Amino acid sequence: MPDPIRIQFVCLGNICRSPLAKAVFRDKVETNGLSEHFEIASSGTSNYHIGDPADQRMRKTAKRNGHSLEDHRSSQFQAEDLETFDHIFVMDKSNLNDVLHLDENDEYGGKVRLFREFDPEPDDYQVPDPYHGGREGFENVYDIVNRTSDAILHRLVEEHGLAEHLDEVESGSAGERG
Repeated sequence: MPDPIRIQFVCLGNICRSPLAKAVFRDKVETNGLSEHFEIASSGTSNYHIGDPADQRMRKTAKRNGHSLEDHRSSQFQAEDLETFDHIFVMDKSNLNDVLHLDENDEYGGKVRLFREFDPEPDDYQVPDPYHGGREGFENVYDIVNRTSDAILHRLVEEHGLAEHLDEVESGSAGERG
């Protein structure tokens, strides 16, 4: 079996957006029987919350939508991650700049993309940080992450030759809200 496709989701503190993206994407991968094909991680560009659990409000949002963030502990994105991971999806332009700043020789920029580049409704291409808002902001982030994770998985299935699972990706999604 070939090496797994290594995916990393990145936000600022790794307590809201990127852990949610990791959990939602992981659950979609599992639902579609693709777990052995992916290694999925998340991190933050800052060191504010290293070792902390996901924000309680995001944990509640995830749980309401059928996902768990209970095992998450925050970590910081490292320059070595640029080499280790095949695809790095960042939540906003500020974090995109911070990640690309670590690419001193401009070798890995093609791996680093804004998460919402794949969103069917990309708005300004940034996932808003819900940290200073209320429940509505967390639910909005969930909606963005859920639909964008579907699109990313569909794209990676095509890109990495996992087409035998394509029908499952199109027809079923874990954690869809009703």
